[in-house]
Amino acid sequence: MSEETIRLELDEAGLAPGLPMPTDPRDQVQDVPYRPVEFRDDDLPAALERCAGWLKQAQQWLGEPVDVLAVHLDYDERDGFPYYDLKILCNEEDLAGVPLALRQRGETVPS
Repeated sequence: MSEETIRLELDEAGLAPGLPMPTDPRDQVQDVPYRPVEFRDDDLPAALERCAGWLKQAQQWLGEPVDVLAVHLDYDERDGFPYYDLKILCNEEDLAGVPLALRQRGETVPS
């Protein structure tokens, strides 16, 4: 079996340029292994809806389900901050577009 290097186009945060980003300014993709994608709001249903919407967009872009390891819900009682902090921990290779790059090269994506 030969090993080949896959060249990925990534932005300064290590994400694929085509990856849909959360649209609300309070939400973000963080930068640790199994990268948390964060959705913050005073209204939990609104944060959950934005999370679900982003996840659908990201899966459509990737062409397969995003590998989500965990869902974490916390709260922030400090004044001036959204109360709910919802994070989904995602596989960094998915957010970098590795499965997409492999398909574009005609390779089978390992499961």
